Amino acid sequence: MDQRIIITRPLPGDPVATLGGSGFSDVWVNPSDERLSRSQLLAAVDGAHAVIATPADTLINAEFFDAAGDQLRIVSNYAVGVDNIDLAAARTRGIAVGHTPDAVTEPTADATWLLLLAAARRAREGLDLARSGRWRGVRPLDPPGKRVVDKTLLIVGPGRIGYAVARRALGWRMTVLYSARSAHPEFDDPPIAARRVTLAEGLKLADFVTVHTPLTDETRHLINAERLALMKPTAVLVNTSRGPVVDEAALARALRAGTIFAAGLDVYENEPEIHPELIGLDNAFLLPHWASATDEDRAWMTAISVANVIAALRGERPPHEYKGVT
Repeated sequence: MDQRIIITRPLPGDPVATLGGSGFSDVWVNPSDERLSRSQLLAAVDGAHAVIATPADTLINAEFFDAAGDQLRIVSNYAVGVDNIDLAAARTRGIAVGHTPDAVTEPTADATWLLLLAAARRAREGLDLARSGRWRGVRPLDPPGKRVVDKTLLIVGPGRIGYAVARRALGWRMTVLYSARSAHPEFDDPPIAARRVTLAEGLKLADFVTVHTPLTDETRHLINAERLALMKPTAVLVNTSRGPVVDEAALARALRAGTIFAAGLDVYENEPEIHPELIGLDNAFLLPHWASATDEDRAWMTAISVANVIAALRGERPPHEYKGVT
């Protein structure tokens, strides 16, 4: 089939072989695992019928669509979030937007708990001490962390990932709260038996706060200085959604001042840059956007991205077309 497909970064698995097996042989893959510059990206998509993009490919907008041409049918995002894509511009031009919701749910929930436990138990300080050669054995006055069992968890953004996080909370006998515009019966009903609260109420009550909202104009800096000030000084904040949902400068100030106890972050406002004040804080446990990084789940993301493209180029609805819910 004479339809050009562009893949902006090398992906796990063999997407070229899968596409070729479905009759699509005109496939270009960025040979370097580095983000294309803006000019390189616009040149690469010229004449494309389909693009498999990543969240690092920022500003997939009218300029991008113009560079591609009127034949572009789909942008399949190698991610669950689509905040790097101008959805209104895509809709106006009849361009489908695909994403990978199911593949990131369980690994991101696992990573949320990794960050929560690491931040609560001061894993960064412990790791540094264990590797320093300065450890002199167990001391009763070792820096104490925070207990997790029987505590209160607030989930900000009760979607697929938020629900997977809540399921894991059952093993810790946690009271689960969630903040959302409307009720979510899957959270309200057993076994989760969560309670819906306002964000302000939940922040005041929670021992642990995990953030799972998509990035929109409304959620940008949702967690800001004012809301951090509502939290307990013993509380832990975890963000595995999108970096700009949390005001990093305000978070650094809160952590330094002891407004909250600790934070676990996998995402950042200006990736790959991380706010320098966060990097130097012992009570900030940081990962480099690795939440979905398992062999199985990254390969699944590739398979979904490719399936979205194949369907769109065959004139079918992509199986994972973005519908506004993550």
